[in-house]
Amino acid sequence: MGTIYGDWLKEQREAAGLTQQQLADRAIMTRSHIAHIEAGRRVPSKEDARRLDMALNTGNVLSSFLPQDEDVSIAEYFERVRVLEQQAVAIHEFALAYFPGILQTKRYARAVLGAAFPPVSEEECDRRVVTRLERAKILEDPVSPVVWALLDETLLRRPVAGGDVMAEQFMHVVRLGEAGRIRVHVLPFGVGHHPLVHSMLTLMSFEDQPPLAYTEGGYMGKLHDSPSMVRQLQHRYYLALSDAMPMKDSLALLRATAKEYGQHD
Repeated sequence: MGTIYGDWLKEQREAAGLTQQQLADRAIMTRSHIAHIEAGRRVPSKEDARRLDMALNTGNVLSSFLPQDEDVSIAEYFERVRVLEQQAVAIHEFALAYFPGILQTKRYARAVLGAAFPPVSEEECDRRVVTRLERAKILEDPVSPVVWALLDETLLRRPVAGGDVMAEQFMHVVRLGEAGRIRVHVLPFGVGHHPLVHSMLTLMSFEDQPPLAYTEGGYMGKLHDSPSMVRQLQHRYYLALSDAMPMKDSLALLRATAKEYGQHD
């Protein structure tokens, strides 16, 4: 999002002679949450905005001019998600059509991004691939963030690239799982309809900020910070996860499917 809202909040805070910590104490928030709002990296919830108005005696200005979903493009939304990924201590992914971006190999990412519609130039595709691979660097830390990947069996069976590219992608995820860096679970076809069947989902948890959720489907993306909506999406995730294959069986299926793709290239 733009920083107009955050800049105005900062001006009001400084005019009141308050530090970020002092405002956070008054509004029952954390200092880092205030800092992210002022920098334009976070949109406060309606309740946050109400408490900020009360703490700063600004009437209902911060509540009334809260940035709305329609004011933010999908590209801007995902830029915020990319930043939040770097701050998260835990990321739980559900993938329906493609492997999650942070788990994609270079060739798989190029195949996915190169199939965009409307088509993009080779240069733009290269730029997007680099950005996606930069996101994956969060896995270079051996401990944080904790990453769980719940994969619908659909994405295993529908190739988006040649057999060798698919096999490489599958084995990349297998190696991350076997190394203990991520947890991987496959949600099999046999489950039938499940709570997450309509869109991909990313749940993010933080040390000193409220949890967030990001959903994407049908060329639309949305970042959720409403506590009730985040809880609902968390419940859907764990309900679907309860029907998934154990990790050992999931890795075995990924390895076997990689072998099949390698044989049919």
